[in-house]
Parts: sequence; structure tokens; C-alpha cells
Amino acid sequence: MAAGGSYSIVEYFGGDGGHRCGYCKHENGNFSHGMWSHTMTVQDYQDLIDRGWRRSGKYVYKPTMNKTCCPQYTIRCHALNFHPSKTHKKTLKKVNRFLSRGEMPVERHDEGHEDSLGEIMDSAHEEGVQPPRQDPLKIDHSEVQDISTSPDTDTTNSAAPTTPREDAAPAPEEKTPTVTPKPGKGADPSRPLGRKAKDIRKERRLQKEQQKQQEAESSSVNPVPSKSSSNQPKSLEEFITESLPNDPLHRLEVRLVRSKPPSPQFKASFDASYQVYKLYQMAIHKDPPDKPTESQFKRFLCDSPLEAEMAPDGPEVGYGSFHQQYWLDGRIVAVGVLDILPSCVSSVYLYYHPDFSSLSLGTYSALREIAFTRQLQQQSPKLAYYYLGFYVHSCPKMRYKGQYQPSDLLCPETYTWVSIERCIPRLEISAYSRLSENAHEGDACALKELGRVLVLHRRTVMPYAAYARKRKGSNDEKEVEQYASLLGQTCAERILLYRA
Repeated sequence: MAAGGSYSIVEYFGGDGGHRCGYCKHENGNFSHGMWSHTMTVQDYQDLIDRGWRRSGKYVYKPTMNKTCCPQYTIRCHALNFHPSKTHKKTLKKVNRFLSRGEMPVERHDEGHEDSLGEIMDSAHEEGVQPPRQDPLKIDHSEVQDISTSPDTDTTNSAAPTTPREDAAPAPEEKTPTVTPKPGKGADPSRPLGRKAKDIRKERRLQKEQQKQQEAESSSVNPVPSKSSSNQPKSLEEFITESLPNDPLHRLEVRLVRSKPPSPQFKASFDASYQVYKLYQMAIHKDPPDKPTESQFKRFLCDSPLEAEMAPDGPEVGYGSFHQQYWLDGRIVAVGVLDILPSCVSSVYLYYHPDFSSLSLGTYSALREIAFTRQLQQQSPKLAYYYLGFYVHSCPKMRYKGQYQPSDLLCPETYTWVSIERCIPRLEISAYSRLSENAHEGDACALKELGRVLVLHRRTVMPYAAYARKRKGSNDEKEVEQYASLLGQTCAERILLYRA
């Protein structure tokens, strides 16, 4: 549960059937477990991706690593220690030549975010997933009981949700009708309604945070090169801005806009952004014109379960889901979909205008996102990693992610990080491998007490042990145990599993 009282709420879908693989195209070799996330705190999602989960819109899934045809290992790059390779430097120079003099390379070449289709759009297990009909968020918080009243619960690790966290970014405004009192009753209708001082202070604080966030969004994505000493190699930021004159032929501006809840800038540029996505899907991934619909675009790349959160020790733009837009001479040419989390910037997807495919915008945007992570780390020291999604060694096309070094892969059994250099020899032998070299190491957050798993039942938060006594109908213990094992004890005691 977040500090302000917000819970993450999920519905578990299981994952016994196989689906089409976006990497090797096996018709039913892709196995994963999934759940629908109605809402999720950024800390809970950070902990989930550190256990191999990943989101596609509001659908959160975890590959069944020892069963799926193409095992997908979570990969992270140490942003602070990153140094661009020769290929990365060539890409940056290529883009800068285009911006400076208009030179457009002839060849089409982009090894950047080519995982997009495999991880999201062609992952068939999401295709059949529709939002649950019943929305467990619509609960009367006055009826939510404190789970500490249950005899099965340790009071040191439980509390009931009351109101959404006060430090979260404000949700989109909803207009409510103003009721005018009848003459002679209630307040004077000719005078403004009286308001509590606490409500006024809260509104002012939210307005200041929103204004501060919007200012930060417009100013925090352009890298400021740090001067290197003569005997040190150039920094990534220096390569990004190298050779750019004061009056280049083309002007590139990178804007960060919050997508959930949608900021005014996001809403104003929505249609232009969607048109670029549609062109990208048709030209790069050969989608038929009727497939990349606006509703699909919203579902996969705009909808997010992540709550917008501000924290005193966090970045100025706050945490949550964003679109990083690349504007060339006043029009959008590429968009990177990002999650900003307590310990990382997580890359979700990238799409770009096909006319600029020869500029290697996948690679270029990844380098800009690493530089952006480094900027955020100056404001929030623990935010030091750039997550590139999944590394799939069995698919040669997907190995490019290992070029962003230094980087680690997540061990699928211990959930510890292992340097990719130590992982490659093991993956050359077998597509699936326990990456940790410590034979005695296990999962530190392995499920130990099923009864302590939190569930949401009839608008009441309770431990599973209490729910099991009240439950009517079929026994769901095996399903809940599978769910909790995948989340781990810590997350399972924080995240609410919805029970109808």
C-alpha cells in the first residue's frame, strides 16, 4: 500500500494455455501468467518488474520462463555508467548530420526498439483479454473494514484504505452540478459556498504541484552536456549535442507529457500522435489499415494502471506513465512510451514516422532515454536504471539490447540481477537458464504464508485466511497460491486480489 493509503487492485487470469509467439511465430508456444490491474502504485509495479512482470496497457503478464518457447529475461542498463558503443555514436552523428544539414541516409536500418511487436502487439495472450465488466474500484471506502480487526492478521503489517493518497497528481476534473439552496434554507445563494480551510490548502498544494510538474515536463528532457576533462572520453550527453550549430536546418524538440491522467499537452497532441502510430504499425509491422484503431492505441499505449505520484525525494515530473514526444520542425515524428518508477525509467514502446526509418530512431530514442534517466537521477539518487523490457537470447533479432552496457539480466529463479556477460555463455547452451551462479541462493520473497495474502471481497480488505472462511462456492486456494507465488510474499501482502 502506498504511503497515502492507496492500494493496487488486480484480477488474476492464470495462464495455463499457450498462445502465438511474437518472436519465433510458434502458434501455441508462448506461455505466460497474466492479471488485469485496475490500479497500481508505482512502488508495487517496480517490485513486480523486478520479479519478471511487465505491463501492456493495464494487462500485466509474466512469461512462464521454463515452459515458453522463447524465454524473456528482464534487462536493465546501469544508466550512470553507460558509455555509447561505436554503433551508438554513429547513430547520434547520423541524426545530427540530418538536423544540421538535412542529410538523410539511403539505407533503412533500425535495431533500436524492434521488440515492440513481439512484446506488445503480437503477444496473443493480450488479444483475447478484455477489461473485466465489474470495476472493483467503485467501492464505498466508508464500508472498507480495517483488516487489523481480523484475528488472522498481524496488525503491524495491515491497514485499510481510506482515501486516495493526497500527494498523488490530481485526476481529470469531473463537472458536478451545483445545487442552489431553496430560499430561507441553508447558505445564502448570492454568496460563494463556504469551504473548509483544509480543502483550500489541499487544492492550492495540488495546483502548485501540477504547475511545477508541467514546468518540469517541458524542461527536463533536453540533455545538458557535462564537460569532460581532457583525458576522459566524451559523455553520452556530449555526443547527443555534438556538431549541432546554433541555427540547424531542422529543429528537434523532445517533450515529456503525462499520459495518465492525461495532461493538457497530451490531449492536444493525441490525434497527431495516433496518426504516427498508425503509419508505423502499417509500414514497419505490416498491419492492415483496419487493425491499428484508435481504441487499440488507447488500450495498449495510453491506458495505464499506474497512479501519478509525487514524492519529496522523487523527480520533479513525478512518477507514473508518460509519452516522450520527438517534435521535428513542429510535428511529431516519434514517441517513446515510458514509465517513471522509483528506481528506473522503464521503456514500454516506441513508434515513429516511417519516412524517418533510416535515421535509426529506435537506437536514438533509447540513447535519449538513457540520458533522461541520468538527468532524473540527479533529482532522485535511487532512480539509476534504464529498463529495456525483455531480452530474448533465443531470437537473434532481439539480442541488440545487450549492447547497452553495463547491463544485467534477472535470474528467473532467485530474482537477483546477474551481469549479462556472465549470462551469455549459459544462454548459448540453453534458452532457459537459472542465471544465478550461487547454487544455494533462493527466492528471498518466496511465498511462506498464504493466509496473509490480501484480497478485496465485497468492498472489504481482508487476509485470505479470513476470506476462505467466508467464501461460498468452489475452492480457489490453488489459484490464489499460484498467484501469490508469482508475486512473492511481500507484494502479495500489499496488492489486493479482487474476489467476486
